[in-house]
Amino acid sequence: MPESYRIAVIPGDGTGPEVVREGLKALEAAAGREGFKLDLVHYDLGGERYLRTGEILPSGILEELKGFQAILLGAIGHPQVKAGLLEKGIILTIRFELDQYVNLRPVVLHPGVATPLKDKGPEDIDFAVIRENTEGLYGGSGGFLKKGTPQEVAIQESINTRLGVERCLRYAFEYCLRRNRKRKLTLCGKTNVLTYASDLWERAFHELAGEYPDIKTDYVHVDAACMWMIKNPEQFDVIVTDNLFGDIITDIGAIIQGGLGIAAGGNINPEGVSMFEPMGGSAPKYAGQNVINPLACIGAVQIMLDHLGETAAAQRVEKAIRKVVAHDVRDMAVGRMGHSTSEVGDLVAEHIAGA
Repeated sequence: MPESYRIAVIPGDGTGPEVVREGLKALEAAAGREGFKLDLVHYDLGGERYLRTGEILPSGILEELKGFQAILLGAIGHPQVKAGLLEKGIILTIRFELDQYVNLRPVVLHPGVATPLKDKGPEDIDFAVIRENTEGLYGGSGGFLKKGTPQEVAIQESINTRLGVERCLRYAFEYCLRRNRKRKLTLCGKTNVLTYASDLWERAFHELAGEYPDIKTDYVHVDAACMWMIKNPEQFDVIVTDNLFGDIITDIGAIIQGGLGIAAGGNINPEGVSMFEPMGGSAPKYAGQNVINPLACIGAVQIMLDHLGETAAAQRVEKAIRKVVAHDVRDMAVGRMGHSTSEVGDLVAEHIAGA
């Protein structure tokens, strides 16, 4: 492993800079304990830059991002900018241009964190969702015919390539092996309706399964997956699915693990630069109040460290999060933590330093 990591930091909009500040405390504490160095480069991207200069994601910055080992993103979204403009122009552009073809979302309920699911605890909610991240309905294929007229037609096409599907599935099989829990991989789709795309996903899934005899495989319709994630989440280990379905079911995952205040994930290019982020939005109405929960961004740091191969550092961060939610933070909701944003970050960093 390298002695130093170049990390691009994009604090973004709203409460993004606040949670990133606390995430970096945890990152620096972990680096200090494990003896590696950090080269952090901050980028001013988001709504304020756009309102000031008209720039969303300059091509020069995009090229620079390709030279880092990871990206830490706070949040993108500004109340004075049309919804979707920044998200597509920054987040989706980075995902597509850096070929971050896997979205990884661990769904883990830590002891001490409340879940809305009756009679379910940490032993029941511990799985991961792997979502294809650069194709499907998010590929941008489609258009309008006779727009603005009574005969208007809108077409949105789902693009699924053998290359894109297979590499996502292979990552899921490998991740399931590394995770080494139930060693069970569930394909989530809609084979009874989406005939062509589902056929490609199913065939590739079963063909790859032959290369992984130690992995149990099964299939669930996406609507049934939504039901079972709530009724019996313990049946899942790793779920692999397409872009749209993954976007939907990971929000269910977030709420059953305690809410967006603790949900984190990564946009992964196993051969390139990956980007890690909290799942919550920019929450501009809370910006500057020091009340937002930073644990999701700290969790994103933990996932980033694990991805970089700094397993011991990642474990330190995870243990610190567990200690804080078990003993210090009363509630995951904004303003109900019993501590300020910066105090929660300090507590995590202290646990890491003293671990």
